[in-house]
Amino acid sequence: MKKITPFFASAAIGMQLLLASSFAYAAEFQEIKQSYQDITLNAKLMMADNKTFGDPIALLTHGTLTHNERSTYQQLQKNLANQGISSLAINLSLGLNDRKGEYDCATPHTHKHTDALKEMDFWVAWLKSKGATAITLMGHSRGGNQTAWYAAEHDNALIKNLVLIAPATGEQQSATEYETKYGKPLSGVLAKAKAMVAKGKGNDFLKNTDFIYCKKAQVTAAAFVDYYDPKPQFDTPTVLEKVNKPTLIIMGTNDTVVADLPQKIQPLADADKVQTLILEDADHFFLDFANEDIATATAEFIE
Repeated sequence: MKKITPFFASAAIGMQLLLASSFAYAAEFQEIKQSYQDITLNAKLMMADNKTFGDPIALLTHGTLTHNERSTYQQLQKNLANQGISSLAINLSLGLNDRKGEYDCATPHTHKHTDALKEMDFWVAWLKSKGATAITLMGHSRGGNQTAWYAAEHDNALIKNLVLIAPATGEQQSATEYETKYGKPLSGVLAKAKAMVAKGKGNDFLKNTDFIYCKKAQVTAAAFVDYYDPKPQFDTPTVLEKVNKPTLIIMGTNDTVVADLPQKIQPLADADKVQTLILEDADHFFLDFANEDIATATAEFIE
């Protein structure tokens, strides 16, 4: 596995580059809204200077219950633009109309992990309608897993490659993780939810139920089953075995969220199935210089 240090070796050089980059952000965000299954989806488009949809463009998917305006993604779109790469950062609806900001745990949960694949497909089609011919799928954390899962099921000629930033492994929604986080076994809750689905009551709510990051939430039985019923596709290294696109995996040495990822991705790296990049001192959110490193590495990978 290739392990490198950040491209910016000293604070002095880094500050000079940061100041220079503040003047390089000539491109501006454009909000895109589209109708989809009786709701409105939104995304942030940033076109690099002198680039069109016919040039390489990245489709960026955020992590669990977050949104496209979080610092990680806004910085990344700006840094990609400085590298000459346009990008579309989508907001997964999570079942809500024109969703903005972090998902409020008090809001009833009807969304499913697999809903993201359908919405990615919608945005890929939108990019195609605008003239896109070379799409790089990018995803962070859970969005990285959903991106890999989508690519495994959609062998689309428009999709040229994948860049996955700290993509989720199956551990993030395993029975072990659930019991560690909430102090109770997953099995009982999952069995109850599956029984409700089997009786045609998948849209009924489980109340006061611990779910993802949310304690005592309201969540439909069907949503709970979709997130927690074990599937091999939840593990990004596993699903990547079926992806036939050039793939770059980016990881941070201080990332405790997917601490098992470097070890699990090693066999794919050894088999030249994926390329890897490890950024020293980067945590799960890849801010500041680590974010610039991602943009630089992505541009080099696309080229």
